[in-house]
Amino acid sequence: MAKKRAQEPDEVKLRKKIATKVTGHSNPKGDAALRALKKRLKREQRKRRALVQRKKRAAGSKGAAASA
Repeated sequence: MAKKRAQEPDEVKLRKKIATKVTGHSNPKGDAALRALKKRLKREQRKRRALVQRKKRAAGSKGAAASA
């Protein structure tokens, strides 16, 4: 049986966590946990962009016509 997808994508969850941590924070630059969350967010964004690029390349000329 396949895993159920989360109701909310990881990227959205991370954005919310970062937003809550930043609000009312005296020194957000020095917070290691916040930095780790930002790294995870960037990783998720890279994954999503790579997937889109992979699908676009796999589609070939058909993908170019569909996106135009």
